[in-house]
Amino acid sequence: MPEQRLRQAIDTLKQSGVRITPQRHAVLEYLMKSMTHPTADEIYKALEGKFPNMSVATVYNNLRVLREAGLVRELTYGDASSRFDCNTTDHYHIICNECGKIVDFHYPKLDEVESLAEQVTGFDVSHHRLEVYGTCEECQQTEQH
Repeated sequence: MPEQRLRQAIDTLKQSGVRITPQRHAVLEYLMKSMTHPTADEIYKALEGKFPNMSVATVYNNLRVLREAGLVRELTYGDASSRFDCNTTDHYHIICNECGKIVDFHYPKLDEVESLAEQVTGFDVSHHRLEVYGTCEECQQTEQH
């Protein structure tokens, strides 16, 4: 399944006139396989062994291109570093207060909130964002010991 998603994403880029460099391919592939919502620095560190001449700026530039093509979402939560998510479907995130881990979850009922907000305010709602915070299981276990 991830291979098919990767091929579709590459086709999308090609149709947009974007060159598929080895670094761009590697950044996209890493994001698609990653469930951790990595920062640009984490992506750079994961790929620097494979691409010793690649800079952090190259990673940022590739993330910008992928974001502009609609293949990646930039998550800007409380800390200073943006995180990147290859899952561009509507979903929500729960964030650990201790380690900062971000996990996806789905709750379709919240889509009704947009139509209610439009009715009540007269706004033309474009989107919404929900962040839930807590302590992940690993950090809870660490606290107990």
